[in-house]
Amino acid sequence: MVVTVLGISGSPHRHGNTETLLDSFLDGTRSAGASVEKVVLKDLTYTPCRGCNACHKTGECVVKDDAIALFEKILAVDCIAVASPIYTMGITAELKGLIDRGQYLWARKFILKTLYFSDDHIRRHKGLFISTAGQNWDHVFDGAFPAITAIFNGTGFEYYDNIIANSMDEFKGIKNHPTALKAAYAKGIEVVRVIEKLKAR
Repeated sequence: MVVTVLGISGSPHRHGNTETLLDSFLDGTRSAGASVEKVVLKDLTYTPCRGCNACHKTGECVVKDDAIALFEKILAVDCIAVASPIYTMGITAELKGLIDRGQYLWARKFILKTLYFSDDHIRRHKGLFISTAGQNWDHVFDGAFPAITAIFNGTGFEYYDNIIANSMDEFKGIKNHPTALKAAYAKGIEVVRVIEKLKAR
């Protein structure tokens, strides 16, 4: 069975450092035989969560827009790669807005108890975070990890790995980084092979 991979680009800047790193990862998964799709959040139309809590009673979001369709795609694939550059020590507004809209899934899991992901399901579904940052600080990505953990937990994915590269200001772009693009490509191949083995059991 073919492994399905969804890449989500959360950068408002097209074809910049983070999307280029995401593309290298997706190229790796594609070369390993995966079926691959990429979604660019800036091309979608969706609004932030209203905080109305209607989903706590119904399990459905009252706002019907591109965010809901994207969550349906996420729930249907084997692997997701969520990409965002670091803006002000965290993820972009585009990505944070999407993650917040997953509140209806949280309501299904924890309030209504109508959504459940078994341990086996989670093991077979892998999530990766892809990011770049201009600064050379090792801790520059730390503010992003909790939100990424939240979207993976909420949609039934194991947090498999990070593909991150800082010092973009120093390197003057991801294409000048000595290892990042090759490492992302290799990680794409790796995760497809891991999922294939799990699906074959």
